[in-house]
Amino acid sequence: MTKYIVSGYIGFDNFGDEAIAHVLVENLKKNGAEKITLISSNPQKTEQIHGVYACPQLKFFNCLKDADTLISGGGSLLQDVTSLKSLIYYLGIIYLALLLGKKVVIYSQGIGPINSKLGQFLTKTALKNCSEISVRDKKSQELLNKWNIQAELVQDPIFSLDLPIRNKKGIVGIQLRNYPTLNEDFLLSLGKHIAINFNDKKIEIFSLQDSIDLSVCEHFKQILKKNGMQDIEVMSGMSIDEVFDKIADLEYMIAMRFHANVAAIKCNVKTLAINYDIKVKKLAETYNIPIIELNQKDFAAAFHKLLS
Repeated sequence: MTKYIVSGYIGFDNFGDEAIAHVLVENLKKNGAEKITLISSNPQKTEQIHGVYACPQLKFFNCLKDADTLISGGGSLLQDVTSLKSLIYYLGIIYLALLLGKKVVIYSQGIGPINSKLGQFLTKTALKNCSEISVRDKKSQELLNKWNIQAELVQDPIFSLDLPIRNKKGIVGIQLRNYPTLNEDFLLSLGKHIAINFNDKKIEIFSLQDSIDLSVCEHFKQILKKNGMQDIEVMSGMSIDEVFDKIADLEYMIAMRFHANVAAIKCNVKTLAINYDIKVKKLAETYNIPIIELNQKDFAAAFHKLLS
């Protein structure tokens, strides 16, 4: 039996990362873990959701010291596009674990982009001292191969879930998040194409991290109304199971967030990805689903592929 501590983007009410934590916790329990502790921005809520121990983001030393193994992941923790500070935080936990003589496992991560020389050096050095590394896409594996680091290629943890595949109800899901390059022209054009292609369908707009998604989802609802659509609902404040349940009922999904696309693909929903991050582009290429860019205006070809 082993005591595990898990480092990830946990406690921020982000659907994808909480779903990954759920999969990881269940797998560790099945394998006889003696104790599981999640490093979280909201330890009390994390303990309620996942039924394990949790410790604060900046007060994890004693929990790490007590553990046998650190698991870092999944998601895209080791990248500096979000910020170099974020990369150094997650690497700092890895370095501290190594210093304390702990086993370190990199779990189903998307590695990169890492643009800074400092970030590349620190990441290479840390990963070369990890016991096990698994990555969720081919390009991450190729990057590590260039660094002479061996990594197992695995699917994102959400693909391991037994999600329902149902008879479709003609519902179109839209999933949006605020992002610096998401502009009004894009939203107006997207609203126009949805109205043209799905004017007889019910629309469900998914907010999967309300602090980031909800405002743009509410705004897009008004755009669709101005295009003459009426049957529109914004879905927010949902649990992990509720999100999966709603996505399984969809016929189509048009989504920005990586795990909204993953869940739709897994539930056999016809999916169109919105490319706001390299991880979404990698996913679309891997599963051959149509994708549109944030600087794009004409989506006719992508919608044609989605509908066909």
